[in-house]
Amino acid sequence: MIKNYIKIAWRNLVRNKVSSIINISGLAIGLACVLLIGMYIKDELSYDRFFKDSNRIYRVNLDGKMGNDQFLIGHTPPPAGAALMNNFSEIESYTRILSPGDEIIHYENKGQHNSLTEKSILVVDSNFLKFFNYPLIAGDAATCLNGINSVILTQKAAKKYFGSESPIGKTLIFDEYSTPFTVTAVLKDIPKQSSLQFEILQPAASMPAIKHFSWSWVWLQMGTYVKLRANVAADPASIAKLESKFSQMVAIQAASAFKRIGQPWDEFKRKGGHWDLRLQPLADLHLYSANIGTRFFEQGDIKYVYIFSAVALFIMLLACVNFMNLSTAQSAKRAKEIGIRKVLGSLRKQLVRQFITEAMLYTLFAAIAALLIIMLVLPAFNQLSDKELSLKVFLDFKTWLGILSLVLITGLLAGSYPAFFLTSFKPVSILKGSGLFKNSSGGFFTRNALVVFQFTVSTVLIICTIIVYKQLVFNQTKDLGFDKENVVIISNTGRLGNREESLRKELLKLPKVANASISTGMPAKSSFGDTYVPEVNPGNVNGGETNIFLSSFMVDDAFVPTLNLKLIKGRAFSKEFTDSASVLLNETAVKQIGWKDPIGKSLTYPGNGDQKFRVIGVIKDFNIESLKSDFSPFALFYTTSKTYRIRSSYIAVRLKPGDYSKAINSIQNKWKEIAPDLPFDYGFMDAEFDALYRSDKTMGKVFSVFTFLSLTVACLGLLGLAIYTAERRNKEIGIRKVLGASVQNVVTMLSADFLKLVIISSIIAFPIAWYAMSKWLQDFAFRTNISWWVFFLAAGVTMAIALITISFQSIKAALTNPVESLRSE
Repeated sequence: MIKNYIKIAWRNLVRNKVSSIINISGLAIGLACVLLIGMYIKDELSYDRFFKDSNRIYRVNLDGKMGNDQFLIGHTPPPAGAALMNNFSEIESYTRILSPGDEIIHYENKGQHNSLTEKSILVVDSNFLKFFNYPLIAGDAATCLNGINSVILTQKAAKKYFGSESPIGKTLIFDEYSTPFTVTAVLKDIPKQSSLQFEILQPAASMPAIKHFSWSWVWLQMGTYVKLRANVAADPASIAKLESKFSQMVAIQAASAFKRIGQPWDEFKRKGGHWDLRLQPLADLHLYSANIGTRFFEQGDIKYVYIFSAVALFIMLLACVNFMNLSTAQSAKRAKEIGIRKVLGSLRKQLVRQFITEAMLYTLFAAIAALLIIMLVLPAFNQLSDKELSLKVFLDFKTWLGILSLVLITGLLAGSYPAFFLTSFKPVSILKGSGLFKNSSGGFFTRNALVVFQFTVSTVLIICTIIVYKQLVFNQTKDLGFDKENVVIISNTGRLGNREESLRKELLKLPKVANASISTGMPAKSSFGDTYVPEVNPGNVNGGETNIFLSSFMVDDAFVPTLNLKLIKGRAFSKEFTDSASVLLNETAVKQIGWKDPIGKSLTYPGNGDQKFRVIGVIKDFNIESLKSDFSPFALFYTTSKTYRIRSSYIAVRLKPGDYSKAINSIQNKWKEIAPDLPFDYGFMDAEFDALYRSDKTMGKVFSVFTFLSLTVACLGLLGLAIYTAERRNKEIGIRKVLGASVQNVVTMLSADFLKLVIISSIIAFPIAWYAMSKWLQDFAFRTNISWWVFFLAAGVTMAIALITISFQSIKAALTNPVESLRSE
């Protein structure tokens, strides 16, 4: 019986070539989209799961509030790990990591001295490679980090520094240290599916300053990871119980530390401050850290997994809808076959199996075509999505089990409605040739509803794509409160020591340089943060009782004019004044403190002998982070403001319009004159800001591709229906032409019904798209508006594409000689 079903299915497939091609093409595109997105999602969900005991490893996050600053961050004070393990038996071990920032490394290769800026270094505890079992190709994981001056390289780093030679026993000199570091082990290159990405491991013992930082110093940004005992990790209730006990331990540890810096813990708590520790599973780090302040690891977003899953589902539904529509639309061609088979004794369930078999055959061919499509487009998709997806995934038995399940589900979904619809006809009506289409009015309504569904989905995707790109353009064009164009950022200038200011002065002499400034931080890069106490006076809304957390840069007097920051009140830093105890605040800081007239007011820094800073000016709020973050209280201190020295790290150089390549060459030559022993590392500020939106740009590109594919699938179905409609109304068209109808009249007649459906689709799509994009835009503190023209543009695009698709067949039908249509009458 099965053989007979397949034979009949094959005959129908060959007999109806056009509809078969349309059906298989639509299903193939749908299946290819589902498989590609499935590969993408599998890759996203696989992060950090390759570690031994990954289900037992948790990152410790700090949930806190200081002043008015509420935060959840992925790092802790340095002593947190040891305190947790010593106080709670549920914790088996811990390890810590720290990103020291860019380091200049000097090395010898083939007798030549070289130096470069290394950006991928982690400072780790000695048990790091026992805790995270990254595979080694040389060295011993248990001992390779025990030496104070040991260093671990990945294969990539080993090749970069020493070529084909064995790196074991060779030395690297870090610019910050006088003693050389000896390579004691080589790691396999870090898998892409690891949240932690690095090329060099440096032992924490080589940085004795870490030991000096107490519980009050959270801004060191040290990540702490703990491994729970197996019985605890297996029980969510035990984990929650363990977490609930952290607050008491944190209060005891932090109270002592806060007292040492003159901030009593009770007073801190009374003013609304709090600290607590939270556990986050290692497997959740990649996708569930979007709202957690973190550094030094690859971050995704579960939101995009959900979005792409929904897109895959809808495209697959579009392809199934095509099959349903075309199958039911061609019911007249199959009607007599069904009637005769029923008269000859075929049961309805046998006919249903026949049509389900046909759907399965179509889906099987579509699946084969989909796999070929994936083989062709995977390299382009990898480039588009910034992934390294491989066809090796198809070597996994589970993958083929998933594909088989997808084929079965798709075949059943696509074939079920046509099967039950076509087998519902009464054989008497069919064989008399009357009442078929009267009885199938429900099928006509259903086909229209399915067309509306198709174009609703397509219109929603078009609107979403337009708004995503509108936001990306907004990100690039919004006034950030300063001018980021034509600004070159030279990194690691603090290593120049006394030569730093000399370099700045030399750069100002260059004809292509408009201005230059030294700063400890730059927008889109890094800032320092701490808590300050505002002056108590009757003009304070807060009464001076609430501390304020300020992010800050230490800058010279050229910083404000170099970045074209806007001064609202007071003055900027100047060499004509003694500004070592002066500060500039942004509008948000002044508003949060509550000062009506901030000029002359003071801020006290309790962490440095109650040092006071006098407010000399207020600057307009400017964005130092991506537009996803709102303005926060911010301060600019003078380069000599604090009694301890924060090493200046950047020189911002504003270029005059012209040939930027020549300007960069001139700057590089000056660098080589002043610092021939150090590498020249630079970037453009506008490019740094663009990098903040890399994931959103990737999402926009991928989304636009799948939007195009959804439209393609919808139009394939519309083309099939247009062909069927033209065939069914062939004689009507002939009669109308004989009676004087023009080609335009015929085209309008055939197109009108479809265009009505597209208009209905647009009306349904508008509120759905508005709601979806309103939710997405909530991630941005500064966002574009959802303009009315976006909806009409999307509707216009959908209508134009639909009209082009329909017109192709409508014009062909209208140009047909009516004699051909009426010959048999």
